[in-house]
Amino acid sequence: MKDLVSILDGNTFLVSDRTGDIEPSYDFPTGLFSFDTRFLSNWVLTLNGERLHALSMDDAESYGTRFFLAPGEPTHYLDAKASVIRNRAIVGSFEEQLTVLNHAGEEVEFTVRIEMAADFADLFEIKNARRKLGRATASTADNELRLTYRREAFHRETVISSSAPAMVDAAGMTFQIRVPRNSEWSTTLHVSTIVYGAQGEDIRATLPYGGSRSADAIRAEQQELIDRAPKLGCDCEPLAGAYRRSLNDLAALRYESIALGVRLLAAGLPWFMTLFGRDSIITSLQVLPFLPELIPPTIIMLAGLQGHRVDDFRDEEPGKILHELRYGETAGFEEQPHSPYYGSADSTPLFIILLDEYERWTGDAQLIRRLEPQVRAGLEWIDTYGDLLGTGYVWYQTRNPETGLGNQCWKDSWEAISYADGRMPGFPRATCELQGYAYDAKIRAARMARMFWGDPAYADRLEREAATLKQRFNHDFWIADREYYALALDADGRQVDALSSNIGHLLWSGIVDESRAGKVVEHLLGPRLFSGWGVRTLAEDQGRYNPIGYHVGTVWPFDNSIIAWGLWRYGFRDEAGQICDAMLAASRYFGGRLPEAFAGYARDLTDYPVEYPTACIPQAWSTGTPLLLLRVMLGLEPQGEHLIIDPAVPPGMGRIELLDIPGRWGRVDALGRSRDPEEPLGG
Repeated sequence: MKDLVSILDGNTFLVSDRTGDIEPSYDFPTGLFSFDTRFLSNWVLTLNGERLHALSMDDAESYGTRFFLAPGEPTHYLDAKASVIRNRAIVGSFEEQLTVLNHAGEEVEFTVRIEMAADFADLFEIKNARRKLGRATASTADNELRLTYRREAFHRETVISSSAPAMVDAAGMTFQIRVPRNSEWSTTLHVSTIVYGAQGEDIRATLPYGGSRSADAIRAEQQELIDRAPKLGCDCEPLAGAYRRSLNDLAALRYESIALGVRLLAAGLPWFMTLFGRDSIITSLQVLPFLPELIPPTIIMLAGLQGHRVDDFRDEEPGKILHELRYGETAGFEEQPHSPYYGSADSTPLFIILLDEYERWTGDAQLIRRLEPQVRAGLEWIDTYGDLLGTGYVWYQTRNPETGLGNQCWKDSWEAISYADGRMPGFPRATCELQGYAYDAKIRAARMARMFWGDPAYADRLEREAATLKQRFNHDFWIADREYYALALDADGRQVDALSSNIGHLLWSGIVDESRAGKVVEHLLGPRLFSGWGVRTLAEDQGRYNPIGYHVGTVWPFDNSIIAWGLWRYGFRDEAGQICDAMLAASRYFGGRLPEAFAGYARDLTDYPVEYPTACIPQAWSTGTPLLLLRVMLGLEPQGEHLIIDPAVPPGMGRIELLDIPGRWGRVDALGRSRDPEEPLGG
């Protein structure tokens, strides 16, 4: 994605090359997208039949970009007689102001052409490199091109209009213009993406942010959200830059629910601009101390779509929290099970954890009481459908071998779960962090039952079950001769013995015996797992290790933020600081915007973090990582009506001051300072 440019607002985003052009691709999601459908697949500008090359680009705003272009091929000596500015924005719909500047000493005639097309491809068709079966049609009118796609009740349209007179044909618009010397010509192209419901109504017209709105309105809305967040003052510029970038990206990564008309946290651009169970929950946990008002819509949406039946196609089971919700054609015609899809074993316990953590920060007891039935149903799922083998552990195995996910933990790529020698276990699988999440969910649900539901007997039962789970887990998953926890158990109860970053999630959950925590920490910060930039997903001496493998050796910022939180929980503050320091040092090489993942090469080998080629940027739980790291470094923990502040700032970071931290206590300030402010970051 390095050479691609993205802009987004709400449900709509556009991905182009660095000149602003879009060309048909089934290799990567370039185009204009809304609600999982590509509404522009071709948008190519020529001047007098020539493509343009980039002079410069301004992409400071998430919703808009300006491209400064010149005709012809770039050479050592450039004396262009014309230049072009493309000023574009997603403002509910897509608008591009196209300006041609004549730098010659005389009037010049230009032919401006934009090739336009919409294939209305579903994101899954692009992701799976599968061509659409249907065909789009085109119709023209004065200064308007209308591209239409229908498949039974599935109806989408792209409507393109120009403010200047154009010659319109089925493949685009042509402008024959004369520009006086040292003057300019301009037109505004407006692209509407129209989503029709099953009865033919225009759904977009009913959405709160449907239709066009001004860039000023978007800017003001995003700034209002940023202004509500705590104010950070610090000596560490990478931390300050990452915090600013995170707040800006969080403001942009909110999308509109087509069902409820509320703003939810999307998982990431370009593949995941929708609600995800696991991703949205973990992002909510990261964001909670900073912008707690963003969290309830996600909780309520997940609760409302909780599974209520057994549906093999969707991997749905009663009490289960969804994995992914899609609105595109393949979901609508059940070619993909994502309407919604329930193929994750961790979203259910994580949902319970988030709800409890939200109340601990905000004091919103009303939401806890309102969602009691959903929490009880989730706990029932953990003990029944989640425990496929009746062993007291959470297992997963898809009910849908055709289109369901094989791995249903956060490392959900096909080769992510393996033995140390690289062999793959069969199904079902019980990964270690799932047991930690289940343990934590029961402890937290016991608190809710005792404090808010008036059911102390249920609370006692949950605490007994959690204690039993912890005892059995520490016996069955601990590899005594290697002194770390197995990645998983296979269907026969044997240990899947790979050394992985998952053991850091165990610290966060609290399921690790205190006597073993030190050994776990040694592995996490040892050279096999710790690259110097962060903890790798898989240790470098394991059979499937690959420093640029998706879940088998890369470094994931969100993963590291959870690990740092776990280290903090067990009192390993210096070690948590090492991870915070490494992540922030890495962020400098990404302009403050941590990607989904980056390569697991050792720091002394590369001197900088190597990009993972198809990483999502921005991605929500990477965007939330600097926020959670701030919480860890300042030691922020709610306790009753108070916020505990117990800072442990890594050496070299100097002063960290976070003002107006919101919560049930009102707003409070936190201040921390490193013990050795002279040592450079990452030193």
